Amino acid sequence: MKRKFIGGALLAAAGVGAIALFRAQRNNSQNAEPNWTTSDIPDLTGKVTIVTGANSGLGFETSKELARKGAIVIMACRNMEKAQAAYDEIKAEIPSANIELMTLDLASLDSVKQFVEAFKAKYQRLDQLINNAGIMMVPYGKTVDGFERQVGTNHLGHFALTGQLMDLIEQTSGARVVNVSSMGHRMGSMDFDNLLYEDGNEYSPMGAYGRSKLANLLFTKGLQARFEAQNTDAIAVSAHPGGSNTNLAGHMEDQTVFKLLSPVLERMMQSAAMGALPQIRAAVDPDVKGGEYYGPSGFMEQTGYPVRVQSNAASHNEADTNQLWKVSEELTGIKY
Repeated sequence: MKRKFIGGALLAAAGVGAIALFRAQRNNSQNAEPNWTTSDIPDLTGKVTIVTGANSGLGFETSKELARKGAIVIMACRNMEKAQAAYDEIKAEIPSANIELMTLDLASLDSVKQFVEAFKAKYQRLDQLINNAGIMMVPYGKTVDGFERQVGTNHLGHFALTGQLMDLIEQTSGARVVNVSSMGHRMGSMDFDNLLYEDGNEYSPMGAYGRSKLANLLFTKGLQARFEAQNTDAIAVSAHPGGSNTNLAGHMEDQTVFKLLSPVLERMMQSAAMGALPQIRAAVDPDVKGGEYYGPSGFMEQTGYPVRVQSNAASHNEADTNQLWKVSEELTGIKY
């Protein structure tokens, strides 16, 4: 079976943001803490969790470990055939797992709406919303709603999903929204004159991916600010997996550069189970605070146990945070 890799390793292999990441790693090492593992997950009995993109990789590992600790986990997936296989695998390992499959295609606002309606018909609380699903460095294309695919799926789909679940989030004490970003955010920039690369203008697969991952962080910043302004008992947190073996970059396997880099990347990788730890910690660790960002503790944040890390300056731009929020509401039709 071919090995498939998430985008952080590609960026690191190319040396993107190496100095900033080295400094962040130095800070991490100076503030060493005990390794946080799945054994640190508290009892989650009665908690209700949504994990998007739960049929493979980080989403699968996250769903499995939260279910192991007693959470009711809704595995929100686009491909039901793959989702059923993932469901069966978790149930075989954890017969008591309280998991449920629900259809969700983040590239369709109609699918997002249908998912929310189906979820609300059954559940009256939402303790963790883990916005994990995503696509990486795909050729230019559009979602069914006419959005560029990477920004449309990775950011706008999750923005619409979160917005329509806000009433449940607000009424659930201690609720959390976890947005899964990437080291690829360092390659991103916001251009509100051409946010969605109209007709492919100025489009590059890496540039659009970086923009979508930067948008995840700006969304987290804006959401946390709203929680604080409204005194809502909820927090918004971000996480990234470093370099992990997943199927996110599966479409790139036949590209020459990927084939050339694969031997190097393989030595830099960690398992999807390890890569999922930052988002799991962000979702359940009682010590996590709103607005924080979690990633691996190892060199250049590629591998290691989850710790609090730093995103780049662009992800803290208040003007971009506010403008992205405004544009996202206009594009999705979802008002918070």
